Amino acid sequence: MLLLGIDIGTSSIKVSVVDAASRQCLATATYPETESAIQSPQPGWAEQSPDMWWEHVQQAIRKANALGLYNPKDIKAIGIAYQMHGLVMVDQQKKLLRPSIIWCDSRAVPIGEKAFKKIGKKKALTHLLNSPGNFTASKLAWVKENEPGLFNKTDKIMLPGDYIALQFTGTLTTSIAALSEGIFWDFKKNRLSEDVFDFFGFDKNLIPAIQPVFSDHGQLLPAIAGQLSLTPGIPVSYKAGDQPNNALSLNVMEPGEVAATAGTSGVIYGVSDQLTYDRKSRINSFAHVNHRDDNIRTGVLLCINGTGILNSWVRNQIANHEDYMVINDAAASVPAGSNGLRILPFGNGAERMLNNKTVGAQIGNLNLNLHTRAHVYRAVQEGIACAFRFGLDIMRENAMNPRVIRAGNSNMFLSPVFKEAFVNITGVPVELHAHDGSMGAALGAGIGSGIFKDAGEAFDKAHVLATIEPCQQEKYEPVFQAWKKWLDKFI
Repeated sequence: MLLLGIDIGTSSIKVSVVDAASRQCLATATYPETESAIQSPQPGWAEQSPDMWWEHVQQAIRKANALGLYNPKDIKAIGIAYQMHGLVMVDQQKKLLRPSIIWCDSRAVPIGEKAFKKIGKKKALTHLLNSPGNFTASKLAWVKENEPGLFNKTDKIMLPGDYIALQFTGTLTTSIAALSEGIFWDFKKNRLSEDVFDFFGFDKNLIPAIQPVFSDHGQLLPAIAGQLSLTPGIPVSYKAGDQPNNALSLNVMEPGEVAATAGTSGVIYGVSDQLTYDRKSRINSFAHVNHRDDNIRTGVLLCINGTGILNSWVRNQIANHEDYMVINDAAASVPAGSNGLRILPFGNGAERMLNNKTVGAQIGNLNLNLHTRAHVYRAVQEGIACAFRFGLDIMRENAMNPRVIRAGNSNMFLSPVFKEAFVNITGVPVELHAHDGSMGAALGAGIGSGIFKDAGEAFDKAHVLATIEPCQQEKYEPVFQAWKKWLDKFI
């Protein structure tokens, strides 16, 4: 019995096929080979086509099938992880109306700030656990204000994973977790937020049917099954945002457990049994995948928009598309601190932890007689690690004090320089695990379809690949303090 997991990333789509009995990944595939573009029609805007996602999902599944490592007909359930906070709009025929305004788009920040003030900061934080910021609800308000013709044609709005499930099944559902990501959910009253819908003038009929994260979100259409060599009628039984799903993939489910990821964006994600919020709304709290009215599980999320995207930019623009392993080796040839070179990784839109300021990526203290490409490579990775520490200190202010952080052995955690900088600058050990987002989505599908009775069973064969301990904090603390002092000039 097999499970199919799909991770709808910003850069690409990744799929994994997992054997339910052994919990082992039999095959994985990524599509496209090069990173998908983010369209930016104006500064601060970020859009992608949901139909592009769907085409890439199909191509990734076909690519995995072509490996010949399993029988696609043995797949019994599908799970979907997706980039959070994106806005997808369809008409009554379930046809797409416009490109998705994705997670790192900043255009709705002023609209969200107005809503925050009107609703009242205290009420917004205690009921929504966040300010509306530039999340999905504020993005929809931007469309209503600036594209009224399209808004008036809208029958349903959804997040990216809901749209992909719709293409598989013809059925449109969402979840409390997804609605909380969009800032549509009132945690105190356990219902759609009257404050948000009234302030923005939204009709609640815009929201699809609400179901648990782990549930039947529709069955695979025969036509789609035929095109992908799958079995008609198998369920999409799990949908979750990429960061809650990343936490699931690392078995971060209970209070005090913490996960991290350093892909296009960087995230630290901790689980709480309280309706936790930051009084300055610099970090965010959403419903975790196992949240229920009678069993509070919130995911406390610190997001840094500019992490791996900066590393990728340096690779493409400065390293002439060199392999990341070569870049990492060059970075390792430079001493900690990069001989004084400082880099701020905030060049991918407004940063929530910086009070929604758009600081931009900044290079400082550059010495033309001293610094080389290798210094830039190392300063990028150290700057990203410093940004994680800055955000982790905010989480510590909010009673999130991890003794260990779990991470997948992927993306920037493949770099020895980054791992060393991360653990020594944050002062927290990191456990590396083999599971990634697509494997987590596959195991989530197993939970949602009843193949596993719970997450404990789904992850009972998981093990730690390696643990990296801090051992050079005295060397890295001055690096962070100098970096923070420079950041203070911009915020």
